[in-house]
Amino acid sequence: MILHALNQYYRRLQADPKADIPAFGFSVQKISFCVVLEPDGALHAFQPVVAEVVNGRPIAEQLVVPGQTKPSGAGINPGLLWDNATYMLAAPHPAHDSAWAAKRFEAFRRRHLEIEPQIGDPAFSAACRFLENWSPERLADHPELVDMTHNFGVFRLRAETSYVHERAAVRDWWRRQLEAAGDGPVGMCLVEGRNLPLARLHEPKIKGVAGAQSMGATLVAFNLDASESYGKTQAYNAPVSEQAAFQYATALNHLLGDNRRRIQVADTTVVFWTEQPTEAERVVPQLFAGTLRSRQAEDEELLGRVGAFLSRLRQGKPDPQAADLDRPDTPFYILGLAPNTSRLSVRFWLVSTVTELSAHLSRHVCDLDVVGLGDQVPVLGQLVRETAPPTKVGPTKGWPDDKKIPKTMLADLTYAVLTGRPYPQAFYLAILRRISAEQFATADKRKDWHAAMARRAAAVKACLNRNYGKEMSMSLDLNRPEPAYHLGRWFAVLEKTQQEAIPELNATIKDRFYTAASATPAAIFPRLITLNQHHLRKIKGVKKFGVGLCITREKQVQEIAGHLDGFPRHLNFEQQGLFHLGYYHQVQDLFTRKPDDDNDINEPSEKESE
Repeated sequence: MILHALNQYYRRLQADPKADIPAFGFSVQKISFCVVLEPDGALHAFQPVVAEVVNGRPIAEQLVVPGQTKPSGAGINPGLLWDNATYMLAAPHPAHDSAWAAKRFEAFRRRHLEIEPQIGDPAFSAACRFLENWSPERLADHPELVDMTHNFGVFRLRAETSYVHERAAVRDWWRRQLEAAGDGPVGMCLVEGRNLPLARLHEPKIKGVAGAQSMGATLVAFNLDASESYGKTQAYNAPVSEQAAFQYATALNHLLGDNRRRIQVADTTVVFWTEQPTEAERVVPQLFAGTLRSRQAEDEELLGRVGAFLSRLRQGKPDPQAADLDRPDTPFYILGLAPNTSRLSVRFWLVSTVTELSAHLSRHVCDLDVVGLGDQVPVLGQLVRETAPPTKVGPTKGWPDDKKIPKTMLADLTYAVLTGRPYPQAFYLAILRRISAEQFATADKRKDWHAAMARRAAAVKACLNRNYGKEMSMSLDLNRPEPAYHLGRWFAVLEKTQQEAIPELNATIKDRFYTAASATPAAIFPRLITLNQHHLRKIKGVKKFGVGLCITREKQVQEIAGHLDGFPRHLNFEQQGLFHLGYYHQVQDLFTRKPDDDNDINEPSEKESE
């Protein structure tokens, strides 16, 4: 199923002129230099081939060339009109002597001279004349080669824009060789469903999976006798035609090389694509990246569409057409790959539709929606960071320590969001631990404490909704039936009363009692109620507030107490989440100015407004 979907994507890329996808038998290689020739084969110049310059460094241009990347240890294997400087110019290698380089240059030269009569192209003949006359001693006359021969090179005639390997005669000859070379065993291809020449090795190698070999790895490979059966060896155990193997590997490499369709989730590299072009395959990776803000000006239109998509999801409108996503029934594929020595391991493979995926994302965004969050929807990387303790030293002091995050947490959370399943319980418990350790979030423990508070409340609300079957509202709900929710509200009112009674206080009851109150209310709340009476008496004597504010606070306490039959001795994890969310909702309500409330003072204190 995976290989079939990737083959379908290859055909879709072939139909797109902007994709510049190589055909069967060709590959995309990094070209950093060009040998510019006169029509008679004389050397005109060596020129760098640069796609762009980033931070002062030239980036090699990627060109489609005949043949595939040669694996290390393959022996002497010259390319056709492209290769490294050792093959093309006999340039020395630091790990080998001059004889080693001379053998490879001679093999490169001999191959081209042998096939010159078959091609019959004047530009190809010019390259052959250059190879006949080139001597490795002439390298000393061209010191500029040192700075440009980091990758592969090609040939071009002076005053022409195309390269020699791109000429029609060369490409036609190469295709004829491919057709004649199909002399391997013929069998039923599992992808195409037809009898075709089968691939012994699946090429090209897969590149771009984090942690895998830099030279590339394989998705399908057999190198143990225990994995073989019926006398089949290597990839013949999973019969796939040479062309199908090339197509799926090329399509996967294209996905892995596209930052808009690839994200990194811990040690898993995830790619997204749809069977037909849709906006969803560009939007979804943005939702799971580290930020929704783009660094490229040309992506501003995409950001607008992402924002519109998220806005509609928050309104509970998962309809893809309403969210600027067309073709709602188009299959949507998600593939997670992880390194495994020379092969790749499939961590997960999800097949959905744009409609189903939109519904799952809509549910996730709506579960997260909480007052104080603003228009920004926390992406998964931000949510997972809220489970990490702050760093204690260095320039990042006070910010979450990413090294303390379990490697599998982000992958597990991503899988839950994509499939609509419950959030990982480990994620929920980790959020509760950080809230307890940092008294939710305060300025003395988190520099971005206000945003951290909103993200943690959003995570708690989402887990309560999905994992415990709650239907928590985004803001204060006076009619919740759970006592733990109202205990959190009560604590917020008690803290606010203390701040109004003693505005110069540096540490509030939250700093001393919040953790214990959220776990063992019966041991803490009687003491807090007694302390609150003292604070109310002080408020009565403050001219700024007067008796009116005191009455308001007493009414709030009476309303909250009406939902309780006593103080429980212990709160379980579900109830602790309700406590935290009740506290957060009440705090947001207390610091929201109400036009019809003349008695209450809703301005945040100096500590709250930092």
